Amino acid sequence: MKNGALGGLAGLVCAGLFLLAPGPSCAQSKPQVVEEIVARVNNQIITLSDYQKGYTQIPQEVQQDCQNCAQQEINGQIADRRKNLLRDMIDQQLLIERAKDMDINVETDLVKHLDDVRKQNNLPTMEDLEKEVEKSGLVWEEYKTQLRNSLMTQTVISKEVGGRMDIGSDEVKKYYEAHKQDYNRPEEVALAEIFLSTEGKNPEETAAVHTRADDLHNRLVKGEDFATLAKRYSQGSTAQEGGDLGTFERGQLAKQLEDAVFGLDRGQFTDVIQTKTGFEILKVEDHYQAGLQPLDKVEAEITNVLYRQKMQPALRTYLAQLREESYVQVKPGYVDTAAVPGGTVIQEVAPTPDAPEKKKSKKKAPLPKVNG
Repeated sequence: MKNGALGGLAGLVCAGLFLLAPGPSCAQSKPQVVEEIVARVNNQIITLSDYQKGYTQIPQEVQQDCQNCAQQEINGQIADRRKNLLRDMIDQQLLIERAKDMDINVETDLVKHLDDVRKQNNLPTMEDLEKEVEKSGLVWEEYKTQLRNSLMTQTVISKEVGGRMDIGSDEVKKYYEAHKQDYNRPEEVALAEIFLSTEGKNPEETAAVHTRADDLHNRLVKGEDFATLAKRYSQGSTAQEGGDLGTFERGQLAKQLEDAVFGLDRGQFTDVIQTKTGFEILKVEDHYQAGLQPLDKVEAEITNVLYRQKMQPALRTYLAQLREESYVQVKPGYVDTAAVPGGTVIQEVAPTPDAPEKKKSKKKAPLPKVNG
């Protein structure tokens, strides 16, 4: 996976971590600094402008991710993300390189994702989506690169970390016995939705939306997957999660919706329901009767809880191993909170015509299996 950390940058670096403008060699004249390099990950660099951009975006990202949080919690998350910003940027680069080593190709997924975004925003063509992206201040190619990198890193994590975790039935049962109070519940339904909006539409347009909703309902009746159709066609905020709405007790839904879903069993879905803002199809992902829920009812839920608990430490272990196999160098004054103790230190030297480049190599160790 690893090429020498100076390989692709030898012509750009003299002394210190700086990206230099083209011109005479460092020995001949004082170089002009174009961009400060904060860190290197093998042959890739993280610049000061990259770091500053990520730093300034964090408050907005936290606000989006934690919309109902108290201000104190928001402030704490902002401080934590900023403290670990360089770590996270290095992690992402390590995962991207690992994806390339594994020959992971996400172009098909990228096209589908972009098309889903287009449909969710009611845009007729991909060109219209590109215009909207650039109106928001983003460069289209950079936007696609960010999505591509995200898909690549998610694939690596799923295969190399999630795929190695083993959560057995004994572990699930042990968690259930220790947390029974969490599963003593009132009657609840777990719901997913497919939603088509009619806001701002005239009667003729509303009728057309109703026709589309009926068509989707017919496809469900014929056996098509609810989550797949929700991701592709739903215009609700939950589309990317397959329409997942969460769990509701009696009294938490509008009576029209409550009457429709509480009479259904797990896996069943409603007829098309017209609301003030559009047309809904609701699926009952699960129906919990009042009282202590039996283990078989909550087994999948507990497995997800255990998976989430194990994912972060398992991911950090995996990333630590990637770091040991890599050349990671951080400029003095910046902090990588996941730096490997005693890791490789790359000495900066001015390239000379008669000094062949030397590379340090590290033997890769087999990746550990994370047991449940």
